[in-house]
Amino acid sequence: MFRRLSLTVRLTLFFTVLAVVIVMGLGALFMALADRHFVELDGMALKDKRAMITHVLEDAPDAATAREKLARALAHQSAVQVLVRESDGRVLYQSKAWPAHAEHTVHAPSHGLNFGVSTPALGAQALQVDVLLDTAFHVEFLQQLKRSLAWYATAVMIVAGLLAWLAAHQGLAPLRAMKRRAADVSAQRLDALMPEAAVPVEMADLAAELNRMLLRLRDDFRRLSEFSSDLAHELRTPISNLLTQTQVTLSARRDEATYRDTLASNAEELERLARMVSDMLFLAKTEHGVDLPNKERFSAAAEVRALVEFHGLVADERQLKIETLGEATILGDRLMFRRALSNALSNALRHATTGSTVTLRSEASPDGAAISVENHGPDIAPEILARLFDRFYSADPARSHPASSGSGLGLAIMRAIVNAHGGDVTVKSEAGTTVFTLYFPKAMP
Repeated sequence: MFRRLSLTVRLTLFFTVLAVVIVMGLGALFMALADRHFVELDGMALKDKRAMITHVLEDAPDAATAREKLARALAHQSAVQVLVRESDGRVLYQSKAWPAHAEHTVHAPSHGLNFGVSTPALGAQALQVDVLLDTAFHVEFLQQLKRSLAWYATAVMIVAGLLAWLAAHQGLAPLRAMKRRAADVSAQRLDALMPEAAVPVEMADLAAELNRMLLRLRDDFRRLSEFSSDLAHELRTPISNLLTQTQVTLSARRDEATYRDTLASNAEELERLARMVSDMLFLAKTEHGVDLPNKERFSAAAEVRALVEFHGLVADERQLKIETLGEATILGDRLMFRRALSNALSNALRHATTGSTVTLRSEASPDGAAISVENHGPDIAPEILARLFDRFYSADPARSHPASSGSGLGLAIMRAIVNAHGGDVTVKSEAGTTVFTLYFPKAMP
């Protein structure tokens, strides 16, 4: 039940109960001190009366004189009642207001006193003296004080509750402001950031973290929107070609060779679509932090040599020479590393100047290993470098190859694989030389 209450109600109840407990505690302490003080005053008064009565009885020559002196001494002290008895039980003196139901011996220290007096003038007999002190005034005062404290505690509870609610309501105002900002966030309005400067220090970290989350969502949503648009654009052309070519073929009766050519052309387009879908699935799986299936330490130079042998025919067709240098050890998935490096090498062979040399260099460092792929050819413009790893991004016409069978995801997949290993990819293009560097850390995250 308590967990379903709002934070404002919880804080209000907490501070109200705290204020009431403090007031009641102080009231109880004050009542205890006042009661003890009155007990001490009553004890002092009884002691004074004892001394006075003892002096009167010891100095009295006879019983009549003793009664007369006691009557005069106690005439104006209505709160004090005295009973004096002789040793045989006879009453020597009794106050007019002595209660008939009073016990013969009073032992309560705050209300009465019982003591004996030896009187040589009255035959050396021991007199028994009882003294009662009326404490009704003190009791009434304490009762009135208790009622006043009860009213005061009630007033404090009400005022403290109102003030606590006001303080909690005002103190949580920044949270309500953040709630309103969050309610304004939508797919079209991801820039409604939380007011970090307008919230208290205790909420500044929360506001900053929410802003970082919104920025991440905005970037992810932007990339998703761009990916969806690029995907629709990339799929539209081959699907349109398939549909048009099939409709044209079916519009009239054709010979067997025409049907065979149409089916062969459609198969090529379908293979391209299958590769594109496969690359998209692989890229999505890699970018979402999938765990590498097979982690091992392997030689980068051995994998580089295997890739050079695999791409040898492409290099020979374009009259390119592939050179390998250095040695390094990689920690990660061997097949995924080979795919990333294969994409980088394919890109280098595709854009290298005919007759030039493509260099693959492996360099080890205390922190990890760097594999660089260098080719000579047209420089990549700075505005293209910033988006070179975006999915389906088309570079300038001078670097585009319509005849290529690639899906436009090679560089994006390469970066995703390296990032899955905890590394990074950099590219530098100047003075007719383009270098892609794949960095793999020594220890994976």
